[in-house]
Amino acid sequence: MPAVALTDHGVMFGVIQLMREAKNYSVKPIVGCEMYVARGDYRDKSGNGKPNHLTLLVKNETGYLNLIKLVTESFLNGFYYKPRVDKRLLGEHAEGLICLSGCLKGEVAGNLVIGREDAAEAAALELRDIFGADSFFLEVQDHGLADQRIVKEGISRIAARHKIHVVATNDCHYIYKDDAEAHDVLLCIGTGKVVSDEKRLRYTSDQYFLKSGEEMAKVFSSGYEEALENTLAVAEMCNFKAKFGEYQLPRYSVPRDETIDSYFEKVAKEGLENRLPEILRSVESGEIDASEGDYRSRLDDEIRMIQKTGFSGYFLIVWDFIKHARSKAIPVGPGRGSGAGSLVAYSLGITGIDPIRFNLLFERFINPERVTMPDFDIDFCMRRRGEVIDYVRDKYGWKNVSQIITFGTMAARNAIRDVGRVMEVPYAEVDRVAKLVPFEIGMTLKRALSESSELAEAYRSDSQIQHVIDIAKRLEGLTRHASTHAAGVVIAPQPLLQYLPLFKSSKGEITTQYDMNDIEAIGLIKMDFLGLRTL
Repeated sequence: MPAVALTDHGVMFGVIQLMREAKNYSVKPIVGCEMYVARGDYRDKSGNGKPNHLTLLVKNETGYLNLIKLVTESFLNGFYYKPRVDKRLLGEHAEGLICLSGCLKGEVAGNLVIGREDAAEAAALELRDIFGADSFFLEVQDHGLADQRIVKEGISRIAARHKIHVVATNDCHYIYKDDAEAHDVLLCIGTGKVVSDEKRLRYTSDQYFLKSGEEMAKVFSSGYEEALENTLAVAEMCNFKAKFGEYQLPRYSVPRDETIDSYFEKVAKEGLENRLPEILRSVESGEIDASEGDYRSRLDDEIRMIQKTGFSGYFLIVWDFIKHARSKAIPVGPGRGSGAGSLVAYSLGITGIDPIRFNLLFERFINPERVTMPDFDIDFCMRRRGEVIDYVRDKYGWKNVSQIITFGTMAARNAIRDVGRVMEVPYAEVDRVAKLVPFEIGMTLKRALSESSELAEAYRSDSQIQHVIDIAKRLEGLTRHASTHAAGVVIAPQPLLQYLPLFKSSKGEITTQYDMNDIEAIGLIKMDFLGLRTL
């Protein structure tokens, strides 16, 4: 089976997407991370040299949990320009992980480049002691750089002296070879530079693409065949599989003589009894074309469906924190979206809308033919929304609750503006062309060129604009930045580090490293605590 590894720098943002897509295409996913290793204590922020790079790969579930802890700790306590760990921390969380010695910025390779083979050898032996002889590999790469040839020769000598296995890898920053220019432009966008700046961060080779097995065999044909075989052996050692489709609901505490289902049914029916006097007045006045029996029957049907799908606890959790908010006089919205179609939600006070009165369907919220996690969008007073989140954290544990990350992507118009800026095309011209892209959600440059005759004409008649748009087409849709989701909060039954890594933003906000779609994919419960000014 073909395999692909994802080892982003310092983060695990794409892990769940990798695993989902790999499953769809029958590819073996290998989870990893290129870590930043501080030269001293990772908590020291005084600055003691740039951190070294080190590649970690996950062998099994233990390794996944250890990588989560390392990456989280690197942000929460080790961040200093980069998210950092140190060797002591690596030693505490080495089980289940494979360590590769890293690229040119690794400690082993970096020392070899400057002629310090003794220091490179000491670093290699130290890493072997941390991870074990079976889980540490010296890494060689070849993108046509002179320094890499020096490293390959030095690695070979160290490996021979100490019987350490060598693996051949390819540092990959884009998929296809002809993406090299687009990647160079992307680096400029990310660092605020222009392409003509000779002192900026740049890659001097166009070999940082995803190479095939045949291409790798050609690069490492002279004396490194065993290294390629070891690369395959490492892939065989990595067998972690994420669990999808298993709901991980928080534990809601119910009275000793009740189960989750029985208590849910009890409070739902009590809620309807509290609502009935008002409902029956509306029935008698002719405002509602239904009977008391219709309400009781529909409530019973909804309760049975909620119990059958296993979401009794979900409703109790939402009912509980909304009840708390109301008890503290925190304004709560009447409900929005498909959740307003639930009579149970109305009975519990989660919503303030009678679905029978307004002919709303429960099946839009929970469909027995396509069971997915229900999702209430709940409005709270913007000024006091944080109090409700704090209540949830106190109730379920601060380690079990977090806000959720979201990623901003490069949309069509902004992609043109960004590319034009770093290629030093006059802003007025770039802005004029960007505005020719139809203003519509989900618009792509490919669609825009077919729908906007003015844009298509600018593309055909001006080679500079054509170049800008061609690069922008390669970059649109890529992640540009990470931020905190405006409403999303995840609540887990155990500490979040049992499921996912955490991230700390430049503003000090702690969020998950997985976005809301990935959180739902691994079965965790996501709540939307919306802050609404008009409340």
